[in-house]
Amino acid sequence: MTNIKTGQNNNKTSPSLYFGSNQPTNLTDNQENGTKPCKFTQGGIILLNKPRHLSSNTAVNIVKRAVSASKAGHLGTLDVEAEGLLPITLNSATRLFDMFLHKDKEYLTTIKFGEERDTFDLEGKITRTDDKIITAEQIQAVLPLLQGKQKQLPPAYSAKKIDGRKAYDLAREGKAPILQPKEVTVYDFSLIKQLSQNIFQFKIACSSGTYVRALCRDLAEKLSTCAVCVDIIRTKCGFFDIHDAETLEEIKAGNFTIISPDMLFDFEKIVIQQTIADKLLNGQFVKTSLLDCSLSQTGLLKQTSALDDEGLSGEYRIYTAANDGKQAQFIGIGQIADGLLKLTLRLN
Repeated sequence: MTNIKTGQNNNKTSPSLYFGSNQPTNLTDNQENGTKPCKFTQGGIILLNKPRHLSSNTAVNIVKRAVSASKAGHLGTLDVEAEGLLPITLNSATRLFDMFLHKDKEYLTTIKFGEERDTFDLEGKITRTDDKIITAEQIQAVLPLLQGKQKQLPPAYSAKKIDGRKAYDLAREGKAPILQPKEVTVYDFSLIKQLSQNIFQFKIACSSGTYVRALCRDLAEKLSTCAVCVDIIRTKCGFFDIHDAETLEEIKAGNFTIISPDMLFDFEKIVIQQTIADKLLNGQFVKTSLLDCSLSQTGLLKQTSALDDEGLSGEYRIYTAANDGKQAQFIGIGQIADGLLKLTLRLN
């Protein structure tokens, strides 16, 4: 995957945006008395380092306005009180949601033992306290019990829906939402260090849908005490890493990276004529024997007019051929099977 940092936002003009193999694009127009935002129409991904006390949807809307995109979404909700990596998709890249629905995640979390709250984080009401002192040795002894596949009961204060209503809405009304356990996988739940008496920092690697606050609750139960999450920081989402993420302040200032969707796929590249692309974009199959295109192999373009003669099959990145001064444009992911090419994921 390749992402290219934009230039600095000097002299009240936006940075140039290097977007995959396309030419640089400015997000703002120069004007005498400032800048006027342009509409960003391409698909792309911005990695946001979301702050605490902000919902994922609010963060998405802030970024959407900052880059003047017509459409935006995210690739995995973070709790309001959680912080860290939130991949935000723009325009056609919002179609990547299903692809990332089951991607694994990694977190850092600080857990305080001896106190429990109804939300299992610091925003809730204290429901229980305990003066038991927990040691690192006790924690290390039970952590293996919370790794691997397991049935996890989501917290009452969660976005899980019950008869069309979110569990946290019911909980705030004083109702006890009836939630069902869900199978999740915890690949790693390790103690990093002790910060102070009864306060410890952990690293968690888990499958999508795992609640860190629920792991905090379950760990405390194994230790016959209670606990609360002091903080939750998401550090990885699929192959995205928090070290590549920008803050809201950087994005608002115009200093950010936009990742082109084609950089997310390791498939080889096929370049086709616009007339063929139009058929694919309309949902039609195209015989590979009729294609007049270029196929990239080991980074080189090889001319071929009979792809099925090569015995090709599988998935490919599909681009339209460069013409009229325009570079090749990425339109999505195509699949070749039985001598036919079909567009399976449209990303133009």
